[in-house]
Amino acid sequence: MTVVVMPLLPPHAPRRPAAGTTQEPSTGALPPPPPPPPASCSRWKPGWRRHVVSLSSRSARPVAALLVYADKVRPLGGNELANEISRLGEPGEQPLVQMQLAMLLAQTRSPADLARALGLLQRVIANPANEAQALHPLARLLAARYQEQRRVEDDRERQAQQLRDSQRRIDQLTDRIEALRAIERSFSRPNNPPPVAPAAPKPAP
Repeated sequence: MTVVVMPLLPPHAPRRPAAGTTQEPSTGALPPPPPPPPASCSRWKPGWRRHVVSLSSRSARPVAALLVYADKVRPLGGNELANEISRLGEPGEQPLVQMQLAMLLAQTRSPADLARALGLLQRVIANPANEAQALHPLARLLAARYQEQRRVEDDRERQAQQLRDSQRRIDQLTDRIEALRAIERSFSRPNNPPPVAPAAPKPAP
């Protein structure tokens, strides 16, 4: 019997490649990271934050100006309010002036002026210009407030009219009652006795 003895390899000895294959030398380096995604896959373009801030600051300027104007004209009344309305005049298609005039008209407590103020706000809301778009949120807020104010004033006027009608009916009933009492007093008076005829003179003797 023939015994074949195979030589033992050391633990760290490199293995020989199989027949017909080649083995690349190992460098021990990690694989490179994947390339970054292309710029078109980014959600926001460079500088978008500065762009948004600049847009918000531009849109806030007319709103801030209107808030300052509203605080300035809020205590006006009577002749001062009428003079300011006359000073603005016809606003035309200027959204800022339309908003200012609407604020003034809403302070007169007149149903006609309040309806005109709502019409001016609707014109601002329907205006597609950039100057008007910056005022759309405030215009919608004021329109909702003025509509509520108009509803309250309509209810108040209706209640006042009902009160006037009730007072008129009460006055009519009071007059009728007084007339009936006068008739009753006339029937309750005693009849006057007939007048006594004067006595005939006695004949002379």
